[in-house]
Amino acid sequence: MSQFYIAYKGEKFVLEWYFDDRGNSQPRDYFEELNHDHQKKVLHLFKLLGERGRIFNEEKFRYEHDQIYAFKIDEHRFLSFFFAGAKVIITNAFEKKADKMPQREKERALKAKNEFKLRNDKGSYYGEKN
Repeated sequence: MSQFYIAYKGEKFVLEWYFDDRGNSQPRDYFEELNHDHQKKVLHLFKLLGERGRIFNEEKFRYEHDQIYAFKIDEHRFLSFFFAGAKVIITNAFEKKADKMPQREKERALKAKNEFKLRNDKGSYYGEKN
């Protein structure tokens, strides 16, 4: 697997950026556009989950139902799901502007989850050039 996919590699989990079938990663691009302080906060949460295997603070990491979890950094959200082989796939990221998570963002995460699983089962997810 290419290091290009990896957001953080820990003792308990490897966190990976989701890439679409064209090699684009919306959450990785979003992360790279954040200021340095926000990037540090995101990486801190990735490290906590990757090393400890769990984040107990629901204000920082929360189950959003349908096997989707959210990393919460100030107004920024990174949606993800757990996958076999001790992987966490980060599907999409957005700036939260309302109290409730936008349904379209959750639908985007679910779509990415399904596409990842299909492409992984076919053996094509990691074989694509990015």
